[in-house]
Amino acid sequence: LAGVAASIVLPGHRPGVSRFTVHVTAAYGSTVEYLPEATVITARAHHEAVFRASLAGDARLVARELLVLGRDGEQAGHLVTETVVNRDRTPVLNQSLTIDDTAASSAVLAGRRVLATVLKITGDEPCEPVAHDWCSRVPLAAGGSLTTALAADAVSALRLLDQLDRSG
Repeated sequence: LAGVAASIVLPGHRPGVSRFTVHVTAAYGSTVEYLPEATVITARAHHEAVFRASLAGDARLVARELLVLGRDGEQAGHLVTETVVNRDRTPVLNQSLTIDDTAASSAVLAGRRVLATVLKITGDEPCEPVAHDWCSRVPLAAGGSLTTALAADAVSALRLLDQLDRSG
């Protein structure tokens, strides 16, 4: 499943939280690739993004998340993401991220406003941890890897992810 355009999260007319939830169930022998385009969290927006995956023993998953914190010259709104992945009921990844005025500040993200991640659960040999400027890939205890990049723009973030992917 791939996106063709960015999603823009705008504030509503009334106070409240918007929510986007994806739940994937992958059977034995299946492969799921979830590769949406960027999600732009605009000023004053309050959004929750939830990704849950239930994988059978040998199912494979590649999931990308590309978060753009505000439009050009704009502060980001409030964002909470949650990623929960289980394989045969064994937790593989359970993490959440909260972006608010504090997290989007230059003190926390060093002026970068794009956060990109790629989660791979492929059944391959465990990867070695790798870190470069503004990006890293770490193996997960129950198998798979999580690659994270922080950049000034989406194109640069995707390049960093690709660079780590090519490095093995």
